[in-house]
Amino acid sequence: MYKLVSCFSGRCGALSGQSCFQTSLAKIHLASSGALCQKPVMSHALTSIPEMPACNFSPEKYKGMSKAQMLEIRKQKCNPMTMKVTYYKKPVFIHQGHMQWLWDVDGKRYLDLFAGVATVSVGHCHPKVRTAAEQQLKKLWHTTSIYAYPALHEYCEKLASYLPDPLKVIYLTNSGSEANDLAMLMARLYTGNYDIITLRGSYHGGSPQAMGLTSNAAYKYPIANGLGCTNTMCPDVFRGPWGGSHCRDSPVQTTRECSCVQGNCMANEQYIKQLKETLATSAPERIAAFFGEPIQGVGGAVQYPKNYLKEAYQLVRERGGICIADEVQTGFGRTGSHFWGFEGHDVIPDMVTMAKGIGNGFPMGAVVTTPEIAASFAKGVHFNTFGGNPVACAVASSVLDTMIEDGTQKNSHDVGTYLMMELAKLRDKYEVIGDVRGKGLMIGVEMVKDKASRDPLPPEGMNDIFEDVKDMGVLIGKGGIYGQTFRIKPPMCITKEDADFFLAVFSKSVHNYMERR
Repeated sequence: MYKLVSCFSGRCGALSGQSCFQTSLAKIHLASSGALCQKPVMSHALTSIPEMPACNFSPEKYKGMSKAQMLEIRKQKCNPMTMKVTYYKKPVFIHQGHMQWLWDVDGKRYLDLFAGVATVSVGHCHPKVRTAAEQQLKKLWHTTSIYAYPALHEYCEKLASYLPDPLKVIYLTNSGSEANDLAMLMARLYTGNYDIITLRGSYHGGSPQAMGLTSNAAYKYPIANGLGCTNTMCPDVFRGPWGGSHCRDSPVQTTRECSCVQGNCMANEQYIKQLKETLATSAPERIAAFFGEPIQGVGGAVQYPKNYLKEAYQLVRERGGICIADEVQTGFGRTGSHFWGFEGHDVIPDMVTMAKGIGNGFPMGAVVTTPEIAASFAKGVHFNTFGGNPVACAVASSVLDTMIEDGTQKNSHDVGTYLMMELAKLRDKYEVIGDVRGKGLMIGVEMVKDKASRDPLPPEGMNDIFEDVKDMGVLIGKGGIYGQTFRIKPPMCITKEDADFFLAVFSKSVHNYMERR
């Protein structure tokens, strides 16, 4: 796996107008600087650091303020939360991005496998999307929806075409939290009910209302928030009390034993019983909604047993509630098999919320619902100054076009499946890798003290591996209730060669940790 690679495919050149190169001289990555130098091809790597795939895109030379200045401003002038969420012991100072690559202020190159928290969908500074933004900026930066302007209507019509009937009415927002806030309000107005059910471990945003939907202590504050929100047991077939080796819709299953007969998942029955128990004890007879991510994002790429959402939706609708799919992370082809995560569960929700990948990093979100639900919301006046901004609509429209032209959904399926299958081999090799799961390029690797206990790997162990991966040139995320899961959610333009590089880096980082332990 510690191979020398010359170039990762023609994808980079096709998208940037610059060609990647094949050569008889391998390119050796110098981890300290990100520079590339030519060396004769050898049968083994010259250093212990895995070789990074080459790309001939050249970032601009950084000429801004020093790292020390930035860090001082970050400490003294920025929201103190920015220091709390700074990921590394030695922070990464990002300067420029291109497709799946990021460069820091010193010129070191990183393979970005977190995409700004599953947000950069088609690639950093994708030339097609950048061109669309530039063209719109020349015509009209901003107006509001009290006027009719082409970008808004063209985009709404295009986005609606990607959703099944009757999901055809679109409200544009600026973020996922805002979209989920709006969905809560609409659900309560439409049903005349108040209580909303979510799953433990979920993350639906950090606004005062969405915080109630979010079921993870790290994101909670000791004040009243999101009143009327109740959580139920997450049907996590790895960490939960029930689960086996055939439960989830994933190329990789858990290693837990399973004695279920085909088509009858005992784990699913048990988790549905828990939902029924929640409805019987913690909610009134009539509820407003059920909120669920098709695959939990911040929760650590947690997947449910097959048919769980289908049965949950039925129970919720029997109680007068509507079903809301939070597609902020799973949408826009990231799961590979389908454009929307809910399609993988064979359900059609009453409302879909989305953000992140919708604009490839441009601040945008949306709620899509049925004409009937939308009509009930029209009794009052709802207005959003920036929702549907002309530049946002032009960018988002270009993102949809680019996804089709570049085949990002298929790439998510092909590269994601390959990556998960190879990660499963590492799971079988290392005692501290407890589970590998996901679909497409929404992947979680759950770390444990040991496979027998499944206890979470302590934070210091997670941080050691995390820092090591970064130092070798790869950026990944962390999640899970205990911060025990590595999150791999890259721009959907990554290649198999990129996956091989990460696998070598991750294997070496885990090996280093095991030796130290």
